[in-house]
Amino acid sequence: MDKPTQPTETGREVKLDQHDSVRSHVQQQINSEVERLERRIETLRLTKAPHAAIMISTYRRMIDRKRGFMANWNMSGGVHHR
Repeated sequence: MDKPTQPTETGREVKLDQHDSVRSHVQQQINSEVERLERRIETLRLTKAPHAAIMISTYRRMIDRKRGFMANWNMSGGVHHR
């Protein structure tokens, strides 16, 4: 399966999966974002916030999308599945 490419302003396609430093940075960033979202979910579970269930559901969808992106780019290492 071909990897996604990103068009640039000049119209050339940049294959991000060929740049290890970019991959590493993106993977670290997404891992941090997922961890932050998981902490928010845990905090919401402990509070009696009026719309906690909706917020938890939204955060779960965000986490799922980030994990899907990482799986698509073969970056699954480091993200915890709960």
